[in-house]
Amino acid sequence: MKYMCLINLGPGARDWQSLPKDEQTKIAQAWQEFNKIPGVTPGNQLQPPETATTVRVQDGKTLTTDGPFVETKEALDGFFILEADDLDTAIEVAARVPAASMGGAIEVRPIVEW
Repeated sequence: MKYMCLINLGPGARDWQSLPKDEQTKIAQAWQEFNKIPGVTPGNQLQPPETATTVRVQDGKTLTTDGPFVETKEALDGFFILEADDLDTAIEVAARVPAASMGGAIEVRPIVEW
């Protein structure tokens, strides 16, 4: 089964520049190792929520709103796709995301396959 794993870095990992260089190196190495896990398809880091544009179509007209439409405490910072045998395995892999142990969170959501 495939899972979309949505990453919330949390304030500790999001404030990358304020981390000591040795901690930055340790986290970067952890990400490199994480991306080698079988079944992990690396995604990308996203720009901050305030750079987003929300698009809707109403009465045939395209409407845009700067930033996310609703406020959220857990902003989406990145993602990856995981192919795993079951949810328990997906949870084990998600727990290895460096941000998960730095105050962040990983949402694991099954992908509908047609």
